[in-house]
Amino acid sequence: MRFLVYLTAGLAGGVLGGMGMGGGTVLIPILTMFCGVPQHLAQSVNLLSFLPMAAVSLRVHARNGLLDTKNVLWMIVPATVLSALGGIFVQGVSAGTLRVGFGAFLCILSVYQFYTGIAAALRQRKRG
Repeated sequence: MRFLVYLTAGLAGGVLGGMGMGGGTVLIPILTMFCGVPQHLAQSVNLLSFLPMAAVSLRVHARNGLLDTKNVLWMIVPATVLSALGGIFVQGVSAGTLRVGFGAFLCILSVYQFYTGIAAALRQRKRG
C-alpha cells in the first residue's frame, strides 16, 4: 500500500513539474503527511527528483519552441548560488520550523493564485 502512495506522489509531482508549476508543492506534503518522511528528507527527495523531471520538461519545451534563452544566465547564476546557500542554511533549521515555513509559503501561494485567478476572471467578464 505504501508503494501506491509513493507512486501517486511521484505521478502528481511529475505532472505538475512537467507543466512548470513545481512538483514539490504536491510531493513534499504527500511525503511528509502520508508517508511519514521527515521534512528535510522530503525536501531532499524533491530536489533530487526535480533533476530528471526538469531535463525531460526542458527537452519537450525546447522541441515545441517554448524556450526564451536570451536572459537565462541572469536567472541561472543567482538561482544556483542562492540554492547552495539555502541548502547550507537549512541544515541548521529544525524540521518543525522548516515545516511551518513551507506551509506558510504554500498558504501565501494559494492566496496569491486565488486572487490572480479571480482578477483574471473579472477582467475576462468585463471584456465579453
